[in-house]
Amino acid sequence: MSAGHTPVTDLLQPCGAPDHPDCGIRDVLDRIGDKWSVLAIAELSTGTRRFRELQRGIHGISQRMLTLTLRRLERDGLVLRTAYPTVPVTVTYELTERGRSLTYLVRQLADWSLANKDAIGESRRRWDAKNPEAAIA
Repeated sequence: MSAGHTPVTDLLQPCGAPDHPDCGIRDVLDRIGDKWSVLAIAELSTGTRRFRELQRGIHGISQRMLTLTLRRLERDGLVLRTAYPTVPVTVTYELTERGRSLTYLVRQLADWSLANKDAIGESRRRWDAKNPEAAIA
């Protein structure tokens, strides 16, 4: 085993056999680690929202991207979409029990990001100054 190899990286690799116990972890992490999914979960963590409320609460998300994100989260059993028979139809979104179980982790990630954003920004500026040809946008 190489010095850089850890058991955690094994979990993130595509599985060789579909019945392998770690198969699918990367797929789940891709979904819940997606920028828009994290923001949608954070926004829904405070309660049920209508589509436009979500769109206003998630700065920069387009209508199409919010629609796709909500559909994916619904498909994964993290969000419940409820349509009421009104004219026009009223639709609300809320976290399922599984989705609510993520809110603590999402909040921790958001708090960590807030606490470290300035230091990370400074590290990026120093790195970019030393490596101008390799600077990442």
